[in-house]
Order: sequence, then C-alpha cells, then structure tokens
Amino acid sequence: MLRDVDRKPVIELARELAALARRVREGKAGLEELRGGTFTVTNIGALGGTGAIPIINYPEVAILGVARGREEPVVRDGAIVPRLLLPLSLTFDHRVADGADGARFAAAIVRRLEHPDALLLGF
Repeated sequence: MLRDVDRKPVIELARELAALARRVREGKAGLEELRGGTFTVTNIGALGGTGAIPIINYPEVAILGVARGREEPVVRDGAIVPRLLLPLSLTFDHRVADGADGARFAAAIVRRLEHPDALLLGF
C-alpha cells in the first residue's frame, strides 16, 4: 500500500508502486504493507476488461476501477475522429461523501488524465 500519497510527487509514487508490485509478485510483501488503506485503484484492463462496478474493500471508502483503454470513433467539431478512451468506474461510500463529491472527484481524475504533463509538474 502506498501511504501519504497526497504529500508525494507522482514520480515518487510511481517508484513506490513499482517496488511494492515487485515485492507482491515475488511473494515478499508483508501483510502490514497491504492493509490499512482508505482507497483502492484496481486495473481490470489488464485482464481484458472493458468495464466493471468495483466493490469497496471494507473499511476503505472508495475504489476506482480502470478498464482497458482503446481507440474509438468520436465526434469532434462535426467530424468523426479516433480518440483513445479509458473507461473509469468510481464506487464510494455515501456515508463519507455524497454523489456531488464523487462526481467532482471523478471529474478531477479525468482532467488530470487528459493532461498528464500537469501531473508531473505537481498541479
């Protein structure tokens, strides 16, 4: 599990995630490294998934499901053009946040994914 992600730059989080994933694959991650989280990001796209409704891992408060990105035709300025689409699904505990909070959070994720250069600059 990554801790204090709200206080770390994306590059550091990427390094920590890669190291944790390596320890998990090698069977070297301790149980304490994997419990105590508040939010999960799950990748169903790695299995070929195109969409899902992820279930919150109690006692966490939310889970973001990321499906497989794929190019699809979209209409832009009256023309049909290819565009890479990445399906996301956010499930959150309504005892912690209401629907408007969840929608704003999902929109913030989309904005950041649409402009990854800003992520690296820390915006």
